[in-house]
Amino acid sequence: MRTLPSLWPPSLAEVWFSLTWRQQDLDPSVTQVTNSDADHINQFNPFPDHQTASLSGPTIPASRTPSQPAVLQPSTEPSPQATAAAGQASLLRQQDELERKAADLEHREQELQSRGASTGKENNWPSLPKAFPINPCFYQDFSAEIPMEHRRVCKMMYYLWMFHSVTLFLNMLACLAHFTVNTTYGVDFGLSILWLILFTPCSFLCWFRPVYKAFKSDSSFSFFIFFFVFFSQVVVFIIQSVGIPNWGNSGWITSLSAISFNKAVGAIMMMVACFFTTCAVLSVIMLRMVRGITVTPWGNLYCISLNPHILTTSSKLIG
Repeated sequence: MRTLPSLWPPSLAEVWFSLTWRQQDLDPSVTQVTNSDADHINQFNPFPDHQTASLSGPTIPASRTPSQPAVLQPSTEPSPQATAAAGQASLLRQQDELERKAADLEHREQELQSRGASTGKENNWPSLPKAFPINPCFYQDFSAEIPMEHRRVCKMMYYLWMFHSVTLFLNMLACLAHFTVNTTYGVDFGLSILWLILFTPCSFLCWFRPVYKAFKSDSSFSFFIFFFVFFSQVVVFIIQSVGIPNWGNSGWITSLSAISFNKAVGAIMMMVACFFTTCAVLSVIMLRMVRGITVTPWGNLYCISLNPHILTTSSKLIG
């Protein structure tokens, strides 16, 4: 559209508008854009071909399974029978577990005992042949377990027990000889066998083992057991040396009565009476010697005897 010349002088705005319109007519790029009939907005592609090619692939159809509505399950409390059954099952499981643990502990204890028996100290008393059906019952070693200052006294106590055992055996033989010459003394022979079977092991367990343990561990309680039992043993030695008739002892009374009708039997019985007298004298001497070295004086024995705990556990130290 062209402006017509005016008779009036042109204003500044009209001059600027005229220059701008002419410049558009002269610029080919402006003319090309304004004359193009294509819609550039519709031709714009925000996704290039190289990006859409990588996204192309088979289309996975959506699941056609109709969705189920969520259903809430009603809460049910267990019945008392079910609770009791569950508790019983739990107790049974615990019992089985405890039994397995007990069996395991017993197995381990047996292994430890077997190892201790193989590596520890083996019993050596009494020393019996390997073919003998009875094994040694105690471990006894004066040089290893008894202190040097008490070893001599402890050995003397052991020799006294051995001498007493030999005396009991000779007493049985003397009573047997007395019974062969006079059948009225069969009671003495029977009782002599009983004293041999009874006093030999009991004297070892009741007064020698306690004094051995007392010297070994310096135990006041073991000394108390020894003094109490060994004092009774001294009384028995005196009775045996006296030789009361029909008591099963070849003492002085029975030996003097036997020598009147058989001198050989009387001599044997007098020898046994000397042995019983020697046992009585030696027992008194040893009692004084042990009393002199014990850590528990005689004045404290009465206090120890009043302790019920000591009295109830006395049998444990005898073995």
